[in-house]
Amino acid sequence: MPDPLPLSNYRGIVGRAIAEDLGDGDVTTSATVPAAAVGRGDLIAKSICVLAGLDAVRETFAQLDARVRCAFVHADGDRLHAGEVIGSITGPAAALLIGERTALNFLQYLSGIATVTRAFVDAAAGQIVILDTRKTTPGLRALAKYAVRCGGATNHRSGLHDGVLIKDNHIRLAGGIAAAVARIRERDMGLKIEVETQSLAQVEEALAAGAEIIMLDNLDIPTMRKAIATIAGRARVEISGNVTLERVPELAALGADYVSVGALTHSAPAADISLEIEVASGDGAVP
Repeated sequence: MPDPLPLSNYRGIVGRAIAEDLGDGDVTTSATVPAAAVGRGDLIAKSICVLAGLDAVRETFAQLDARVRCAFVHADGDRLHAGEVIGSITGPAAALLIGERTALNFLQYLSGIATVTRAFVDAAAGQIVILDTRKTTPGLRALAKYAVRCGGATNHRSGLHDGVLIKDNHIRLAGGIAAAVARIRERDMGLKIEVETQSLAQVEEALAAGAEIIMLDNLDIPTMRKAIATIAGRARVEISGNVTLERVPELAALGADYVSVGALTHSAPAADISLEIEVASGDGAVP
């Protein structure tokens, strides 16, 4: 299990998600469920998945009613089989019904990312490090990158502020790779310099400029082999572009250090998880 995400990274997101769904009030629940009713719901994995997002579930119900109690028997990062119970949620029935969809939206979305990520990590078989990208749903990057960690992969940069990546547009606007790298070095930011390359000639330019990481972007296999041989350990190598799960074993065998995969966060299908609520009994009473 990765280190927990600080509450400050998602408290506001959860609050906005609740407000988006609830609006002026849940007209169905308010009309059909007695205010004093207590409910108990089981979170159940309906398909094989890797879990991520339990803290967002807990925060959803906490914001709705402090009396709700979550008791999870699994943790983020666990691999689940279809039919496994993730845990139970007990409290005022109205709060459970109001928060159900918002909580599941977070859990299904994040577990979907973790599940796809784990598949890529498994396919890499320890031969290459799987990285994510900035191709995330706006406003949800911290959560998405946390889910990637739950799936066993490594985060690339969190945003434009914490990593240097000189891409094709930077190169054109700066007047070339050498000029772009030189300007970064003048700033003395203490960050490793990565350069995106799209040809062997650019690989040689990046090496000559002293780039610490060289990205091989959308190159074919023979060209990547030549590029990695040319780099010969003088810089770290990242593969990027058109990376599918089926291609990972072949890419991992090339000898690069990293492969970045946008699909981890931009196209992962939601995991199938349900919350089945019923009237609580026994210790389900709310004080």
